[in-house]
This record gives sequence, C-alpha cells and structure tokens, in this order.
Amino acid sequence: MKQNLLTKIKNKRIVVGVVGLGYVGLPLAVEKAKAGFRTIGFDIQDKKVKMVNAGENYIGDVVNEDLSEIVNQGMLSATSDFSFIKDVDFVAICVPTPLDMYQQPDISYVKASTEEIAKYMKKGTMVVLESTTYPGTTEELIKPILENGSGLKCGKDFYLGFSPERVDPGNLIYKTKNTPKVVGAIGDDALEVIATMYRAVLDGDVHTVSSPAIAEMEKILENTYRNINIGLVNELAILCHKMNINLWEVIEAAKSKPYGFQAFYPGPGLGGHCIPLDPYYLSWKAREYGFHTSMIESSMMINDRMPEYCMERSSVILNRFEKSLKGSKILVLGVAYKQDIDDYRESPALVVIDILKSMGAEVKYFDPYIQEYKYKGEKYHGEKELSKELLSSSDLVVVTASHSNVDYDFVQENSIFIFDTKNAMKEVKNRENIELL
Repeated sequence: MKQNLLTKIKNKRIVVGVVGLGYVGLPLAVEKAKAGFRTIGFDIQDKKVKMVNAGENYIGDVVNEDLSEIVNQGMLSATSDFSFIKDVDFVAICVPTPLDMYQQPDISYVKASTEEIAKYMKKGTMVVLESTTYPGTTEELIKPILENGSGLKCGKDFYLGFSPERVDPGNLIYKTKNTPKVVGAIGDDALEVIATMYRAVLDGDVHTVSSPAIAEMEKILENTYRNINIGLVNELAILCHKMNINLWEVIEAAKSKPYGFQAFYPGPGLGGHCIPLDPYYLSWKAREYGFHTSMIESSMMINDRMPEYCMERSSVILNRFEKSLKGSKILVLGVAYKQDIDDYRESPALVVIDILKSMGAEVKYFDPYIQEYKYKGEKYHGEKELSKELLSSSDLVVVTASHSNVDYDFVQENSIFIFDTKNAMKEVKNRENIELL
C-alpha cells in the first residue's frame, strides 16, 4: 500500500478530497489542484459548493484567477454529496472546532465529517485531520470512528495522521503554499506517505513528528504561547494606564533589543479562530489528568476581561464630558479581529459593542471591510461612510481595529474624543483628543 501510494503521488494520480471549504480548506484545495492533483471539495453549505463550482471566490487568501482557472480546467470541483469520498485517495478534514456555551471543545463537526468519510472510504486512503483540537483527538476519536464505520484497519488498510492548519488571514508573505507544515501520523509508513503528499504540493518545509499527539500539542503550543504573551501585555496596559505610562512606547523601546524579546501588543481582547480558543482545548484536556493550567487560565481570564475594561475606560472618558454611558452616542471603528481583513470570527469588537449596548449606549460601527455581521443570532449593519457628520455627532469614537485604509487624521480632526485601543492613530500628530488603551 505504501509503495503504491508513493508511486501515485509521484505520478500525480492521487485524487484529493478536502472536507470543509472555509478559510483553511479552500486555500488547501486550491493548492492541491494547482499542484496537479484532481481535487474534490466537500461542504454541507450549498452556497459554498455553488460558488466554488462557478469559480467564484469568497476567501481573501485565495487568488480569484487561480480558483477560476483550476475550476475551468476541471481540476477542482465541490459537492455536498459525501459518497464521492469513494473516489478520493487523500482526505483532509478542515472543519470548524469551536467552543460550546460552556467554553468546552465542540468537536461535533469533526465527528460528523469523520462518520461520513468512514461510510465511503476505500482501502488505501490517507486521512489527515487539519482542524485544531485537543491532543489525542486523532487516535482517540478519529481512528475508532474510521475503523468501525469502514471495517478497515488503520495502518493496514488506510493511513491516518494530523497536520495542523497554519493559516494567518491577511498575511502578505506567508500563505498556505509557503508556510512550513508539521505532520504526525500513526506508524512510520503513514508518516512517510502523508509527508510526501504535502511535499508534492507545498513549498514550505514539512516537519515530521513521531505521533499525531505531538502535532496536536504543537499547534496548541503555538497559539497558547501567543495567548499568554498577549495576556501579559494586556495586564501591563491596565497597570501602565494607572501609572500614566505609555505602554506602546515601552514596547517599541523593548523591541530595540536584538535578542530575547518578541513584541506583543495589547488590545480590546482576542479574536480569530485559534488564539482565543486553543488554550481552552488544552485546559479542558488537562483536567482529564487532574492538572490545572494555571498560567494559561490566568492569561485567558485577562484577555477575556478586556472588552469589559474597554467599556469601563469609555465610561470614564465620557464622565469627563459630564456624560453617562447610557444614552451616549458611540462610534466603534473596526469590527474585524485583525488589521486589513474581512474576518470577524471571535472579534473582541463585537463583545465591546454588545457590552456598550447593554449599558444603554447608542452604538454605531464602521468597518471598510465588513458591512454587516451576525452576533448572538442577530444581524448588525455598519455605516456606509465614515463621514464628518458621523464622527462629529458621536460622543466618543472607540477604535477597535487598526485598518490601514482609514484616514485617521480625518478621524482626529472631526471627532470630539477618541479612545484608541489598537494604537491605530500613532502617526497622528495632534493628540489632544486621543487616549490610548
């Protein structure tokens, strides 16, 4: 089986399946197809399936022309019919792994996708989980489902591994194609074949590890490391405000050291799918071993509290103008979770808006990338234009995303007062009406 798959990879005769055509799955499917492998994308959302088959792109990190070309060439197609799994040799699972209402891992999408794959997979299939999850998922959850559902034996009839997604939306340098990949698999043969498959597609280095659990923990480490360090600077931001010290200037000074320091920045909280969620996966799994991740949990508490802290700071600023939070008109600038993207998953700005509204404030928002968003089942519409009237009629402007296509001098000139939680206005010279987080 190993030699047969290696030969098929070399000759580009592998048919690839990608389950989940979101921000991870679609770029991966595109790269597989561009590399010469016939690719089938699977998704339960008919809208995504139809758009892919029409060559219409909906992911920022995918080049429109690339998608259109490979679809027209017949190298990429999409379907919601999982019976086509029988036609593929390599399956990558790229479905969401959110948290439930109790902040515990929700692996229902992974489980459901694996059950569908198990119904139709054939002997000699490679299955790789890319969705971020807790250490042990591949061997404890995926393997039994595949074996029981297919009647096949892992290592003998099919290969199974884990390769964590590394997607940074909006990154202009590192995309799916050139980002190094980590691969862990069950057995040496599986590791060799799966790693070979990724090397045939990607330009980045493929780093192999001894087990899926190592690869799963590696992914958690990447984002927990960031969570903890962001928690540190967020806590320092609160302290520095009390001490009347500009933390942003402190960080810039620390960056001058050529070794032993990496810059992290404070903000209104954490956003995106990975950094705010991954530590909860590890913390949840640790309890199975009677262990509490005290440092990780402390950083999560600090980061989770930042939206409320931003509300408190906004209230104090309004008090200076003899205004209460209730009834004040507040304009929130930016609801994307990071700079220059249209992604608002887990964005702290949405929480800030929700808290301000709950306190009685009249909140509007403007984001050049996001005209509307959904939060807690409701749809919110943004302002169409960042006008002088919109700014001047707001009692307070709260900057929660540092988009580079916003004229911050214009914002400063026409606003009564600005609370800048992202240091987005660092180049603005007149700072009389600006306060930093």
